[in-house]
Amino acid sequence: MFIGKRKDEDDMAKSTKTYEERIRALEKKEQESIEATKKLIAQRKELEKRKKARKVKNEPTGSVRLVGGGIGSWLSD
Repeated sequence: MFIGKRKDEDDMAKSTKTYEERIRALEKKEQESIEATKKLIAQRKELEKRKKARKVKNEPTGSVRLVGGGIGSWLSD
């Protein structure tokens, strides 16, 4: 024996927004999500650019690399 309202009946009573309002709210959330994704992509690109610039900055020049390699082979003999 069931006493009271069913769950779906209760939900229908609480719903005061129209379908159009719900759709607009979902579209707004979708647009905000797209904008947030674009922002994150831009941040990622900036970090990759900084990483690349730092790698180039820390990379030894050709002459230092040649001398270092020569010393390494000389020490291993």
